[in-house]
Amino acid sequence: MALSEFEKKRIEKIFTDYCEKKIPPQYRNELRVEFQIRGDEVSLFEVRPVWNDPTKWTSMKVARFKKDHKTETWQLFWADRNDRWKPYPPLPYHRDIEKLLDEVEKNETGAFWG
Repeated sequence: MALSEFEKKRIEKIFTDYCEKKIPPQYRNELRVEFQIRGDEVSLFEVRPVWNDPTKWTSMKVARFKKDHKTETWQLFWADRNDRWKPYPPLPYHRDIEKLLDEVEKNETGAFWG
């Protein structure tokens, strides 16, 4: 089930603001944080130039947020070393996606930002 248009716009604003604040403008030619909304999921990525060809960019998974429409909560996932999504045990669910994004930023377990 897809997100409502209102919720999608709200999430776009939250994640656009987060990504812009995460990396200062003078470093965005070396590193960016980007997001993608797909259906009822939001994925967060770290994006860098390929080491031997700076004209190409590569992305690494950071976090995934999935909406459970039955409970009206969001579930937070982290990517393991094989790029498989795993539920994030310290705070797996929350009604507010911003609280989960704060958890990603805090990164107390090192699961998101290495």
